[in-house]
Amino acid sequence: KRFREPKHERRPWRIWFLDTSKQAIGMLFIHFANVYLSDLTEEDPCSLYLINFLLDATLGMLLIYVGIRAVSSIVEWQQWETLRFGEYG
Repeated sequence: KRFREPKHERRPWRIWFLDTSKQAIGMLFIHFANVYLSDLTEEDPCSLYLINFLLDATLGMLLIYVGIRAVSSIVEWQQWETLRFGEYG
């Protein structure tokens, strides 16, 4: 995906890795949650994966949005320059 970005807007490798590793960790967490829940409930893992994905894509994104807005407000209020989202130095 990095090579599909325009060359003048392309992120450095370090920032690209930080962005994509967050996505990979999230997918890994959903996978293991799905495996764990399928053992507990004896349900079809595929149907549980769909439920987990839908919950993550709706409620999870809402919680992340609210959390980022709250933390961003606190960072701005306290003027903590090194904790601003999206700025890696």
